[in-house]
Amino acid sequence: MDVLYFAWVREAVGKGSENVAPPADVTTVTELLDWLARDSVPHATAFADRTRLRAAIDQQFVPLDALLAGAREVAIFPPVTGG
Repeated sequence: MDVLYFAWVREAVGKGSENVAPPADVTTVTELLDWLARDSVPHATAFADRTRLRAAIDQQFVPLDALLAGAREVAIFPPVTGG
């Protein structure tokens, strides 16, 4: 699956996207974030405060506890504010 990062999340992770193959026991966005953070300090830093993250699966906004089943793309980004 492709994981896309936007705004300060992209800066913290150090890349705009990556293709990953999480293990079968990674079934939610939160578990994906945990899995990515386990082996990478930049990911761990970016994902430390989950209240500052939003997600989309295949371009549909979802809560972080959403299931990944069949996801081709997961986007991680900060909350968007308007003015």
